[in-house]
Amino acid sequence: MDQPLRVAVTGAAGQIGYQLVFRIAAGEMLGRERSLQLNLLEIPPAMDALNGVVMELDDCAFPLVKGIVPTDSPETAFANVDIAILVGSRPRSPGMERRDLLEANGEIFTIQGKALNDCAARDVKVLVVGNPANTNCLIALRSAPDLSPTQFCAMTRLDHNRALAQLAHKTACHVSEIKGLAVWGNHSPTMFPELGSTTVAGKSALSLVDMDWYGNEFIPAVQQRGAAILQARGFSSAASAANAAIEQVRDWHLGTELVTSMGVYSTGNYGISEEIVFSYPVTCDADGVHIVENRVLDQFSREKIAITEQELVDERDAIKHLI
Repeated sequence: MDQPLRVAVTGAAGQIGYQLVFRIAAGEMLGRERSLQLNLLEIPPAMDALNGVVMELDDCAFPLVKGIVPTDSPETAFANVDIAILVGSRPRSPGMERRDLLEANGEIFTIQGKALNDCAARDVKVLVVGNPANTNCLIALRSAPDLSPTQFCAMTRLDHNRALAQLAHKTACHVSEIKGLAVWGNHSPTMFPELGSTTVAGKSALSLVDMDWYGNEFIPAVQQRGAAILQARGFSSAASAANAAIEQVRDWHLGTELVTSMGVYSTGNYGISEEIVFSYPVTCDADGVHIVENRVLDQFSREKIAITEQELVDERDAIKHLI
């Protein structure tokens, strides 16, 4: 086997982290021939729980895992890592305003961004999962001036997968028959799952559904899916979020010609404001992430995109003192 890839996961003893680390260790993210070292980061009060996770990983005897480093030090967790998945974040508590949430997470992702800057491999790929993911990603990448913004992305694959499932149910097709779907903007209730360039079994998606369902059922269902799951099971999405993280990193690291959705640092594509982390339709290859160009956006789509863009601009402005 090649030299093991070093993979860091923060919040590794949390709900998403717990779902994530075993699948990474089994080879589902980077392939079943790629050996790994897992660097698992937690906050000091959660170290006992993290040690329990390490015991379970040991008990699985995963052949790909060549080492496990549990730690509460970002510098140790990110030492020479090739891939970092930033899951741990401050959850929103009752009565907390979004600005307060951004401020609380700003400290976390500033520290982690600086540690990545100082300690990670120079070609590290960083996926931010912890919410609010887009702006946490912006804080992290701005705190890592020696790394390229293109080495950071925010997870919107979960929203993409949710949109695929909703459209598949509506059209009675399999998700594998859907091509070209994209989620634009923020990982929040303003996100816009767009069907204008989407096909289902080779047919235009918009020819198979009506605008009333598109605007009044499909879009809200995708936007509010996380809240619906929380209400139904009493816990936020964990397994589906971990699955989306695995798929997003796998496509980013191994490449995909299929159009998917990723939150990337905007440089103005499609007229979107610069210097925000914005979800676009993308493909990936060995040269990196490529925003899909020349998609035709009608007035309905542009209005939806403008709403989620403005939310991200407002979030950026709220934490300007941190970046």
